[in-house]
Amino acid sequence: MSTPDSDRLPRVFVTRTLPGRAPLERLETATAPDVWELERPPTYEEVTERSAGCVGLLTMLTERVDAALLDCRPGVRVVANMAVGYDNVDVAAATERGVLVTNTPGVLTETTADLAFALLLGAARRINESERAVREGAWGPWHPTWMLGSAVHGATLGIVGPGRIGAAVAQRAQGFGMRVLYHGRRRARGFPGESVDFRTLLAASDFVSVHVPLNEETEGMFGADAFARMQPHAIFVNTSRGGVVDQAALRDALVRGEIGGAALDVTTPEPLPPDDALLDAPNLLVTPHIGSATGPTRERMAELAVDGLLAALAGERPDHLVNPEAWERRR
Repeated sequence: MSTPDSDRLPRVFVTRTLPGRAPLERLETATAPDVWELERPPTYEEVTERSAGCVGLLTMLTERVDAALLDCRPGVRVVANMAVGYDNVDVAAATERGVLVTNTPGVLTETTADLAFALLLGAARRINESERAVREGAWGPWHPTWMLGSAVHGATLGIVGPGRIGAAVAQRAQGFGMRVLYHGRRRARGFPGESVDFRTLLAASDFVSVHVPLNEETEGMFGADAFARMQPHAIFVNTSRGGVVDQAALRDALVRGEIGGAALDVTTPEPLPPDDALLDAPNLLVTPHIGSATGPTRERMAELAVDGLLAALAGERPDHLVNPEAWERRR
């Protein structure tokens, strides 16, 4: 319910209930937030409708913000995306219209790296299959050839995308005595691993872990050719974005035994329908995009998103500004 004071404050649309009370309380001191309180994300049409009269949007990765929406809502001055990635936002369109876009880097690095390594271990040691066997009554007498997995200690880990999360995964690998290779657009100073080209990484790695943003360069980069270059026992791990993988090619690679297994925290679409053909593939572990899903991490992400939104509305340059060109347009 609006009050006389809230009616005078600038309106912002928050596309999901935020974790913790503090981030929303901070918003309420300087804005009149309209919070989407349903569990499901708002549709594109609902975002358009609810952003009427708003000067800012606090979005999740599920909300598309494009040129048409921004043209429809010219009062929007900032889009604060509560995620590291921002492929759901048309940054070029926002920049052209002088709309600032912010993200929440850094605070989810360790949490996401934990999950990436958990997926690696889970797929290597067939944790989901083993747990399911117990529940389904398939646990028979001990046998030396049952549920054999892959050795992690001393294996070679290939990291594609040597950013913050990739580096954190590489650090964890050191505790397992792994040899670490990495591939990126450029050499990463201080990265705990050896820089190699993409093909060499695929051919030499026992595990391949992906940590790239989704863009025109990376979309579908893991397709039939990439999987064919991997070793037949290799395990593929993706905690970046589903769009970097050709899922039909991944399914084929698993079915044909071209690779040993895969563990995914991200898919296309999300949620992945339970009847999706990918889920019929063998040696596959899928989690529902929980890379940053710890209470402290999500609360800190919300705080950073609020920081960016409030700074922009106060006429200050946000710390985590995705499109500095838009800031220059304002000056």
